[in-house]
Amino acid sequence: MARRREDRLSPRKRPRQRRSQETVAVILEAAARLFETHGYHAASTNRIAECAGVSVGSLYEYFPSKESLLAALVDQHLEQGRTLLGTLATGTDDGGALPPLAILTRRFVDAMIALHAASPALHRVLFEETRLHPRLRQAMIALEDDMTTATEAILRLHPEVRVPDVAVAARIVVQVIESLTHNIVIHPRPGALPSEYAETITRLVTGYLRDDRTDVSSSGTPLKVFGG
Repeated sequence: MARRREDRLSPRKRPRQRRSQETVAVILEAAARLFETHGYHAASTNRIAECAGVSVGSLYEYFPSKESLLAALVDQHLEQGRTLLGTLATGTDDGGALPPLAILTRRFVDAMIALHAASPALHRVLFEETRLHPRLRQAMIALEDDMTTATEAILRLHPEVRVPDVAVAARIVVQVIESLTHNIVIHPRPGALPSEYAETITRLVTGYLRDDRTDVSSSGTPLKVFGG
């Protein structure tokens, strides 16, 4: 039963010719648009095919179910996350030196906000539906693990990091930044600017990593992150 459900997540065949690739791209764009505007459960394969301007038969030629369309969109999102990971992996500036911890953290926060903000409504759908599918959930966890490994490698090299357990700290940093940036974009507060949230998250994470009662903002200004 579980195997049958997982098969519904896999594409029927991989497009090899350019025309086929373009057809698949159009179908995925239509699925994303309908998931975003009407929700996952209201978007049928018939509506997706109609929106894409293709026959239902053409859709089923590549995707056996609506779940497989969801899986393909999740895979696209994860690929964007891995691209982000590759960009942040070295953590160094052009000269090869590590930037101040606050600046490094702010880059991570800004990149995560940008990743989530590309299509907030679609991101919400992907996040909610992924929890119901073990394979997709495991793929999300694998990306988080990779981000944690890359973050730990950078933190071990950074002279400002003073936490007693860098491995634990890396896991906490990734989970905190992911969770907070996700909520900023998916559940925005009226009048709140993403840049203000980003600055606050930067202060929070930097203060934790420096293991002291003061923090430095991304502009280099000393800030109190706790009372006292």
